[in-house]
Amino acid sequence: MNIVLLERSTLGMDVSLDCFADFGNLTSYDTTRPDQIEERIKDADIVMINKSPMNESTLKNAKNLKYIGEFATGYDNVDIEYCKSRGIRVTNVSGYSTDAVAQHTFAMALYVMEHLRHYDDYVKSGDYIKSDNFSYFGKTFNELAGKRWGIMGLGNIGRKVAGIAKAFGCEVVYYSSTGSHEDKEYERVSLDELLETSDVLSIHCPLTEKTRYIINKDTLAKMKKSAILINAGRGPIVNNSDLYDALVNNVIAGAGLDVLDGEPMKADNPLKDFKDSDRLIITPHMAWASVEARNRCVQSAYDNVKAFLNKEERNVIV
Repeated sequence: MNIVLLERSTLGMDVSLDCFADFGNLTSYDTTRPDQIEERIKDADIVMINKSPMNESTLKNAKNLKYIGEFATGYDNVDIEYCKSRGIRVTNVSGYSTDAVAQHTFAMALYVMEHLRHYDDYVKSGDYIKSDNFSYFGKTFNELAGKRWGIMGLGNIGRKVAGIAKAFGCEVVYYSSTGSHEDKEYERVSLDELLETSDVLSIHCPLTEKTRYIINKDTLAKMKKSAILINAGRGPIVNNSDLYDALVNNVIAGAGLDVLDGEPMKADNPLKDFKDSDRLIITPHMAWASVEARNRCVQSAYDNVKAFLNKEERNVIV
């Protein structure tokens, strides 16, 4: 059995993937360009991926391929219908990053809401040493208690965020992009109400044709000027150019982004030119990547392969 890991570095070099050698001859590549895939998997029985495109072009000469395992929840990089026609099993992993993403959501929100960059700079500049007062009130901030926290996408991560927000004393509401999600604990509201009334709006929904650029010039204009936007979902849910304009023109107070429209960040992304880190924090798609979450991801992917070889179904996409 030949097992090929195409993007070993996407799990971090501090996390071991040697366990996949349990299944046979393991070949591991730190990174793989799309034009390298066809050659690297031509003799593979099992291919483990993260973002590599799996379609007729890359798979046509992989005559022995029986299994594609995602180190991720999303699988839009896989041509499911083609794999189905070839009888190739496809699996994903889910739930491994819930705690990590929820934690990072609040890290970004509190960073912006409490102006932590501003206060840290004040101390490190030496101005606090010169102060006659033990406190400094250069920028005002508010408590989360009593505020409305709006959530777009009340899945596993959204519900975790909702629970934490509730513990902070927030009123939690959510918007269902599919229009079909119902939850007894939290109030479901329309998109307009979510935008118009949320003090913090955090995004945790999948990218679909309905959610692509759902946060744009028009929807940003409906938000409170004091509102903070957090995107911990998918980059293209937020129009980055429109968000840049909204920040420049003080349409909203601030934003925290872990995902961008194009990753790694593109040179023409206007958000790179917004230098006020007190109002905008961007992290490089790492909210999911706690040590614990990455180890859970690997273990789940390993268990998926083991189940497949034992003729059992686990996290099966097709």
